[in-house]
Amino acid sequence: MRFLLCFLAALSSVPASAERLTLDRIHADPALAGPGVRNLRVSPDGARVTYLRGRQDNQFQLDLWEFNMKDKTSKRLVDSKLLVPNETLSPEEQARRERARTASLTGILNYSWSPDGKQLLVPIAGDLYLVDAAKPQAARKVASGNVADPKISPKGRYVSFVRKQNLYVIDLVSGAEKQLTTDGAGTIFNGEAEFVAQEEMGQRTGYYWAPDDSAIAYKRYDEAPVPVVRRFEIFADRTDVVEQRYPAAGDANVLVELMIVSPATGAQRKVELGPNRDIYLVRADWSANSKQLLYQLQSRDQKRLDLISVDAATLAQRTLLTETSKTWVSIHDDLRFLSRRNAFLWTSERSGRNHLYLYDLDGKLLHPVSSGEWGIDNVLAVDEKAGRVYVASNRDAVIDKQTYALALDGSGADKPVRITKGDGWHESAFSRNGEVFVDTFSDPATPPQISIRRPDGAMVGWLEKNELNDEHPYAKYKADHLATDYGTIKANDGQTLYYSMIKPSNFSAAKKYPVYLSTYGGPHAQHVSRKWGNYFDQYMAQQGFVVFRLDNRGSWRRERAFTDAIYNGLGKHEVEDQLTGIDWLGKQGFVDARRIGVFGWSYGGYMTLRLLAAASDKIAMGVSVAPVTDWALYDTHYTERYVGGTPKGQPDAYKSSGVFAHLDGLKSPLLLVHGMADDNVLFTNTTRLIDGLVNRNVRFDLMTYPGAKHGISSRPGQRHVYGTIEAFFKKNLADAPK
Repeated sequence: MRFLLCFLAALSSVPASAERLTLDRIHADPALAGPGVRNLRVSPDGARVTYLRGRQDNQFQLDLWEFNMKDKTSKRLVDSKLLVPNETLSPEEQARRERARTASLTGILNYSWSPDGKQLLVPIAGDLYLVDAAKPQAARKVASGNVADPKISPKGRYVSFVRKQNLYVIDLVSGAEKQLTTDGAGTIFNGEAEFVAQEEMGQRTGYYWAPDDSAIAYKRYDEAPVPVVRRFEIFADRTDVVEQRYPAAGDANVLVELMIVSPATGAQRKVELGPNRDIYLVRADWSANSKQLLYQLQSRDQKRLDLISVDAATLAQRTLLTETSKTWVSIHDDLRFLSRRNAFLWTSERSGRNHLYLYDLDGKLLHPVSSGEWGIDNVLAVDEKAGRVYVASNRDAVIDKQTYALALDGSGADKPVRITKGDGWHESAFSRNGEVFVDTFSDPATPPQISIRRPDGAMVGWLEKNELNDEHPYAKYKADHLATDYGTIKANDGQTLYYSMIKPSNFSAAKKYPVYLSTYGGPHAQHVSRKWGNYFDQYMAQQGFVVFRLDNRGSWRRERAFTDAIYNGLGKHEVEDQLTGIDWLGKQGFVDARRIGVFGWSYGGYMTLRLLAAASDKIAMGVSVAPVTDWALYDTHYTERYVGGTPKGQPDAYKSSGVFAHLDGLKSPLLLVHGMADDNVLFTNTTRLIDGLVNRNVRFDLMTYPGAKHGISSRPGQRHVYGTIEAFFKKNLADAPK
């Protein structure tokens, strides 16, 4: 369960305007943040930067654009409406988008470059197009029929994709389509990632090309052992009974195999994964010379992860390294093979912080590439010629993200060179060779600005300067925009907790204000960051609320001592830390401690319930959206990782981590919200909670959304749910000053 990204764009913090921000405007076009972009990529030849951008009349309909590096101009490369005027998505594609948190988007959601930089592969609505970068108007359809996960092979000879649970390739020389697997049907899937791999392991693919185009390694899995959950999806005009194979905590997972197939001949070989079938195949990749296939095997309890090398010719195997933990071993995408020497990069949290190491292909540790009392987020690029690796990190400030350069030889491992300029939040997308990168920067006073830079940070040019001037979509509202303050308080164990706060419009220290406390609280999410903020937070502050966020123990981008605190007892330390923040708020002279309300979605919805149950004497009301109420109902990989085992093996941990053991303490007004077709946090979580509250004669408000999934992602749904949240806060904290 990753942090549920609200489908609200971000804000700024400047002075000057004449109109008040409204919920209607927040959910209208054009996007208030300005012309936002996503999926930034530098073409292999370095001639173009490509990206996806929403349309002026519909920010959620994405087209493909390019920035020409030579003449520094931008233009739309592919118009999604010309390719497919009216999209019709299959149920499988809708489910994939829900997993990827892109359910609100239409048009072109992904694309890839050919290795020579001359063609682009563009999927849209189940069809697949090849686009000549020099003549984009002549897009050629090369496949159709609910095509998923398309790729151009590393050498450019083939296009590959998954269709109807089987893996296919198209030979771009002959134009012939070839089906590489034939048994995909029913419970058998080829070349795809299973449900929990998509949802919890960050897997967006189930197959992996060898760099020389000679072979494809792919996942083959059978989901027959996974129990079938029969659930209702209630729409406005119908009710569907869905049979979904959903592996709840303690249940059987899919049976997974790792196969290798030749795209030229179709010859198949099986890689033996060992006698224990109750494992997770979390990653697979190839060495730079295509001679070794490397896969990562994680134990069911997630306390061990092995990186195993397979000889591509003989299938002989050896374990290169093993990571272990008393809690859980984190999964990452930072395995990078060097082409100029037989070595690879690998990140590990074994020191208590996430650092980068260099190994030879026999699994011998050569040296640390990073070290010290800080950690990296992830590897961004490797420039072997220059002897540098680029990483993202919050080394300079926990609430920031910057890009740094490290020496591959390990010199200066604790002295990374900061590349990005300006305190705040930087997302960097590098070219393949690391010789140029696209920097997307924002801070609380600056909407996202996108520049193209050299590896030393020197400016090449603006892709989107996005100045907050009189022409900007947010110009009308900037006079009323409120600044975000940041600070720290101490947890019960002395660890540092970061918070953000927005004070209300026309703030007076002599007044006492109600509080809108937004929480997430779960792992793999950072709720407090120094970047372009959240529209609804800004709106609530302008409505007269102190807006407060705090990252409790367990939150992302911190050292393991901070994250491990939640193990074997979800909710305990998270609630303690949020209450520490609430107690701190109550001591501020401008806060009315009797009028503190809490809102959260997903894990945050769970946190709202646990907070009300623990401290209804301190929290006046709460809004809980799509909450987990019983961790035995949530999926295997996420739940067993943090609760620490299965419901049968750890019944006390599951009982104490859930909501029901604490429910007698819930006394404050509650608004409960859930989508009626949620296939992630199943609606059963809410129906059981309803039953528990009714049995305790606890009054509460309920809002359900027909046909809505976990994100309630339609634009009308988003507008309505946030209007409902606002109304509930105002109703229960009624005398909020205006």
